Amino acid sequence: MRNLSLILFILIFTFLSVPAFAGQGALKLPEGSNANAIKHNKEGIFNYKQGYYEDALKHFQMASKVDSSVGESHYNEALCLDKLEKHGEATNHFYKARKYAKGNSTILESKILNAHSPVKREGS
Repeated sequence: MRNLSLILFILIFTFLSVPAFAGQGALKLPEGSNANAIKHNKEGIFNYKQGYYEDALKHFQMASKVDSSVGESHYNEALCLDKLEKHGEATNHFYKARKYAKGNSTILESKILNAHSPVKREGS
């Protein structure tokens, strides 16, 4: 019973603290990315900054559809999904963002990403 209480406390604390990290902004796509993806990403960033997360998400999804191997697109999608309280979907995109980060420290060291998708330890 005691272990169950501890697990519940940890889960509640984790889910309550995740939105606190969401202050990080959406990211630009790396140089050399597809021009259409860059266009949608810029529109997404504009909408994200205005607080129009549904509209921003649509643009980030289009950018990701054009080139699904860009970590920044998945990261931006995940930020919107987090803002829309779709944490399961956000977690999936944070894992993809890490997978395709290509060394981008902003993604790899992101507190919100690491809260949603902790790095799995060997043997776990």
